[in-house]
Amino acid sequence: MRIIFSAPENAWAGFLGRIRAEMPEHDFTATGKFGVDSLEGYDVLIPTMTKITAEVLKTGDRLKLVQQCGAGLEGVDIEAANRLGIIVANVPTDISKNADSVAELGIYMMVGLSRNFRNFKKSFKEGKMGEPHGRALTGRTVGLVGLGGIGRALARRLKSFDVKIIGIKRSDPEAAKKELGLEWAGGPGDLHKLLNRSDYVILCLPLTDRSRGLIDEKAISEMKEDAFLINLSRGSIIDYDALRDGLKNGKIAGAGLDVYWNEPPDPKDPIFEYNVLATPHIAGSTDVSMGGIVMGVAENIRRVERGEKPFYTKGG
Repeated sequence: MRIIFSAPENAWAGFLGRIRAEMPEHDFTATGKFGVDSLEGYDVLIPTMTKITAEVLKTGDRLKLVQQCGAGLEGVDIEAANRLGIIVANVPTDISKNADSVAELGIYMMVGLSRNFRNFKKSFKEGKMGEPHGRALTGRTVGLVGLGGIGRALARRLKSFDVKIIGIKRSDPEAAKKELGLEWAGGPGDLHKLLNRSDYVILCLPLTDRSRGLIDEKAISEMKEDAFLINLSRGSIIDYDALRDGLKNGKIAGAGLDVYWNEPPDPKDPIFEYNVLATPHIAGSTDVSMGGIVMGVAENIRRVERGEKPFYTKGG
């Protein structure tokens, strides 16, 4: 089978090299960019961060599967794919163990922001020991916006930090509260309650039409002035102008960002002038996560080759 990878050859921590080693009998081609001009002659598309429109899909004269190398499918026109008889599938975070890796980065950001990471270098340069002064996580309240695979992985790990955990879940929050041992859980309409109470707000929900711009000026105004906002989801869940204004005017204490409004982001973006701990979309880039994703993608390609339905399909 011929598979096209819509990204540079070495993107995503060498994913392409790893899956080639796993499936040497298949032909994998990288587009060399986060984009694809034509799908003609290919059986499988791995879209990565590329926006896959109906027009692009129509060029796939023999395309059978759009298989994401991860969970996010917000850039794929799933309805158009289904109309064209093309299967769309992903590898859920809890299946690939990606959720565990993302959760670890979220905690890293909590600790880094709490310990005033921006002044570490300054203290060394000035010969100061015991500075900067930070704050402990113990006793703080962590608000998880989204209690899917990543939110659940965070909740399990955060218990060892002696924090209070609250959360928002789209459906049946009470069941999630009991299962995860949360102090409180609410539905989407209760977001303001979580923002009011949290010392750390961690976004770990998928990007949808409903969640786009969820954290706007009003939401940031509902947060504590000494609270931190951490985004492990997608950049567009936060309104850029609202976050920049919030950081500039001290409406929140800082932010941890692993995802951005445009990727890769401009390193000269003014938002990085403020108290922002920024990482280059690496939350899921670990040995464990990548191994799980490669296995998930490979299994679905093999299933399509055998004429079987892939796992974790979306839409029809």
